Amino acid sequence: MPKKILLLSDTHGYIDEKILSYCSEADEVWHAGDIGSLEVTNQIKKVSHVRAVYGNIDDKDIRSEFPLDQNFTIEGVDVWMTHIGGYPNRYERRIKEAITRKPPKLFISGHSHILKVQYDKKLQLLHMNPGAAGNHGFHKVKTMLRFEIDKTDLKNLEIIEIKR
Repeated sequence: MPKKILLLSDTHGYIDEKILSYCSEADEVWHAGDIGSLEVTNQIKKVSHVRAVYGNIDDKDIRSEFPLDQNFTIEGVDVWMTHIGGYPNRYERRIKEAITRKPPKLFISGHSHILKVQYDKKLQLLHMNPGAAGNHGFHKVKTMLRFEIDKTDLKNLEIIEIKR
């Protein structure tokens, strides 16, 4: 049975019933940092399983609960999630050497508030940035990604947009 994943980032302390309804439909919710408040992840935990990383705006409480990086395997897919990671051919210095040495199948970052899904042909990995699901920032539309992991395949990728 495929795992249903909801990927979000940059909530900056904001969560509402609409976002939580999407969370409740997922087997797991992954948060790529700038959570903003533990209340966000506490609300998500009431409806789904959470994996998260802290971002540059997150305080010591969030940093004590969530790591800088999440490296895990789910359904045979190696995943690396971090907040500030860069993009294919422009990875952050901290990431570049490690990701080149042992690339995951799926690399996730947030930070930019710009939704982007891009295949890195050189490293043969899929990069995802879900954009921003919060109200803080320059984005005009809140965005999230929803997809399924079935054994080693990622499928049924959807962009979710919510007007601010």
